[in-house]
Amino acid sequence: MAAIVVLGALTAMLDMTMVSVALARLTDDLGTSVATVQWVSTGYLLTIAMVIPLTAWAVERFGTRRMWLTALTVFLAGSALCGTAWSVGSLIAFRVVQGVGGGMIVPLAMMILAQAAGPTRRGRVMSMVAVPGQLAPIAGPLLGGLIVDAADWRWIFFVNLPIGLVALLLAWRGIPRAAQAPSAGSLDVLGLALLSPGLAVTIYGLYRAGVQRSVAAPPVLIALAIGLALLGAFGVHALRARTTPVLDLRLFTSRAFAAASALNFLSRMSIFGAMILLPLYYQQVRGESALSAGLLLAPQSVGTMLGLLFVGKLTDRIGARPVVLVGLTVAVAGTAAYTQVRPDSDPVLLAVALLVWGIGIAAATVPVMAAAYQGLAPGLIPRATSAITTIQTVGASFGAAVLVVILQRRLTGAADGGAAARAAAYGHTFWWTLAFTTLAFVPALLLPAAPGKSRPTGKG
Repeated sequence: MAAIVVLGALTAMLDMTMVSVALARLTDDLGTSVATVQWVSTGYLLTIAMVIPLTAWAVERFGTRRMWLTALTVFLAGSALCGTAWSVGSLIAFRVVQGVGGGMIVPLAMMILAQAAGPTRRGRVMSMVAVPGQLAPIAGPLLGGLIVDAADWRWIFFVNLPIGLVALLLAWRGIPRAAQAPSAGSLDVLGLALLSPGLAVTIYGLYRAGVQRSVAAPPVLIALAIGLALLGAFGVHALRARTTPVLDLRLFTSRAFAAASALNFLSRMSIFGAMILLPLYYQQVRGESALSAGLLLAPQSVGTMLGLLFVGKLTDRIGARPVVLVGLTVAVAGTAAYTQVRPDSDPVLLAVALLVWGIGIAAATVPVMAAAYQGLAPGLIPRATSAITTIQTVGASFGAAVLVVILQRRLTGAADGGAAARAAAYGHTFWWTLAFTTLAFVPALLLPAAPGKSRPTGKG
């Protein structure tokens, strides 16, 4: 079952990273501007943010198997439509369709495996779920670049079809039907109308902050103000609602879940922020090509894959807290090397630091996902997964936006200083990444000390 689910998740995550390398070709072939073609990626991202909160209710209403098959089918249909797009407008619209399916795939994968594994094997299962996220950043841009150079950009979308159809067939045969008929209350329409647009507009504001290199730009401030107002209104509604809200804030009364949520937010800030800084450093300071920069990031994914080999079993054996604390310590050690970068920094040293950072990230993030479910009744897993995935999405967007703004301010001040000044700007920004990682020690101390100690809470 793990292999079946990971194959489906890998298809969606590869697509997200492959499209990023095709934007320049899309600009030329579709006769549009860079500002417009960016919506091919932005529209997909915002759609994901909007459908994640709906996933938990849909699972409770229709069951994980049916929703997994539906999500894969919608994603494949969107992929086929994207490949036949005749204009940038049609491509953006079809990417939104694709995002409806793609946005549900990752949380559904986590729900299916977390429910099937049970509390004694969740650490190992979360290690499996993390595999697509580690392969996609390396394989996606490389595969996308090869496709764009050797064939038409449309094949970036068409390549999803054979892989996705295999994943769909395997899921049809390999994912068991639910023993009990799914049931759920009525959909929290008001909550969904507040939460989904609130998340989308907030993430759009953070995205614009990164693009414009400023949080003070009027479009950024307006988007953030509207988004945060909607999220605040949802918070009031969720706490007062008599029925289960679309995102259940009562889950945060569980100490393990609250600590895991805070850790997920901070870790995504560090990871996605660093994944923007690293290729920019190699290109802007060291003069590497985009392909070379991508290859130079490989040690991070190699390190994470190595970490995944043992952190799952270790978490199931000794609990999340000790593994996460060690992982954060290792991640801090790996990040520290990048706070001292220079134009001529030893590439071997940087590669080793990136490898160490990858191992630390695996040890710091995978156990957190297992710990998030500890003490929760099985019926609460869909809601918990939806909430955690939402937090991860916002954390990634927030971290990327904040670090890009910090970097741009430092680079502006170093405009006349040459490569050394630019390297110093990156080193300063990496100090912020280090600070985010260090701050994660606080919620890590609140994680369960050992597996299986928390009693199940909630009726589900």
